[in-house]
Amino acid sequence: MNEYINSKPPVYDPAEVQPMRDELTFTGFTEAYSPKIVEDILSKKDDKTTFLFINSVCGCAAGSARPGAILALQNNVIPDNLITVFAGQDRDAVDFLREKYLTNYATSSPFAALFKNGEPLYVIERHEFLGQSPEQIAEILISVFKKFCNRQGPSISKENYDKMMFLKQCSSGISLN
Repeated sequence: MNEYINSKPPVYDPAEVQPMRDELTFTGFTEAYSPKIVEDILSKKDDKTTFLFINSVCGCAAGSARPGAILALQNNVIPDNLITVFAGQDRDAVDFLREKYLTNYATSSPFAALFKNGEPLYVIERHEFLGQSPEQIAEILISVFKKFCNRQGPSISKENYDKMMFLKQCSSGISLN
């Protein structure tokens, strides 16, 4: 099977969720849209930290989670690697990730985890994003980054960060594929 093709089609119209993907890739995240890419990144035993963000169309939680994660990456200490998979879109990659690396956690999106050597060091599940502002989420992540990470931040310049406009949309307004 081609590493870039998923066997399960996306749930939502890919064009409508592209802006949600773009927010993360613009700020330095690599899209891990296949099981092979997830495995290539998370299986490394190199003592580097990897920040995983499971993207979501959920406006209530992801509408704060994405901006909060991105704001945290404006910090002066950030993870070595940034990866993202999209729940309901990159379905094979998300299933593989949950089956191999997140077996002790309930299925949720959005979801964030800091990994080192294939093991999660810190996890934030969907219910922990609900009711939180982007600033509150960033504060939590910054404290985690300061504890476990060494890479010099930010992930993008302040000038580029200031140009960002975040999408906050309820999934009921997005077309099913």
